Amino acid sequence: MREFSFFLYLFISLAFCVHDVRWKYQSWDTGFCERAEEAVPLFVCLFILHLAMPLIALGMGHLVFPTDAYTITGLVLAAVIPTGISSFIWVSIYRGNIALTLSIILIDTMLAPFVVPGVLSLLIGTSVTLDTAAMMSSLFWMIVVPSLLGMLLNEWTKGSIVPVWGPRLNPLSKLFMASVVAINGSVVAPYLADFNWKLAGLAVIIIFLASFGYALSYFIARLLGWNEADQVALVFNGGMRNISAGAVLAVSYFPPPVAVPVVLGMVFQQMLASLTGYLLGRRSQLLQKSDKTSAA
Repeated sequence: MREFSFFLYLFISLAFCVHDVRWKYQSWDTGFCERAEEAVPLFVCLFILHLAMPLIALGMGHLVFPTDAYTITGLVLAAVIPTGISSFIWVSIYRGNIALTLSIILIDTMLAPFVVPGVLSLLIGTSVTLDTAAMMSSLFWMIVVPSLLGMLLNEWTKGSIVPVWGPRLNPLSKLFMASVVAINGSVVAPYLADFNWKLAGLAVIIIFLASFGYALSYFIARLLGWNEADQVALVFNGGMRNISAGAVLAVSYFPPPVAVPVVLGMVFQQMLASLTGYLLGRRSQLLQKSDKTSAA
């Protein structure tokens, strides 16, 4: 079942890349990398994704669950996995920087096979057995290969594959995504069925860490004086994760308790993204009203 989940996720990634790669090319061509200083938001986001939040998750895990190595590992894994592909949708809705978002997704995707096992090995150490080589291989096939295939197919067909196959693959990708969630959920179901105070506390910790990721991204963007579009892009890319890939990794390479924090993150991620979007939208409306008042 775990191998089946892996192949389903491989298809999902490829379907997304075929459907969305046109945006990657159009946005990249707008000149994101024309000036070196425009790459600063990218590096800031990578810092939040793969250093700041994993360290915060590690500290929170040791503080709340000091003797539970599996839960600590799950918290760190949920924090260190690459940014969520669905962040593109949220950034588009709230008029963020699309070029920056897709650059973050693409580069973080390429770095994932090296960064995720490396950071886990550094932070978790010998607390839990890590099959680093196998994790690198899975990340490469699940995330990197579909992205490369999507770009190659787009280049080969000169973009014609998107309108033809995008609508056809989109329903299948959603169906298979539900299958991945069901398969991974079945592995951790025994740990979720018996609701107790530890599970409730873990859910609260997951919500806190995810919310802190959004807040940290927002305040860093404000501190650096970025425009509103870049702020929106950093908030969603710094707060969201490719949680489905994290669940596949947790189920495939760790004991089931490690997957519990990751699955809980899957439950709350879109709700928190929606709340964050609402707050950003309200802030934008207030700024517009303030600007109109000042102009008057």
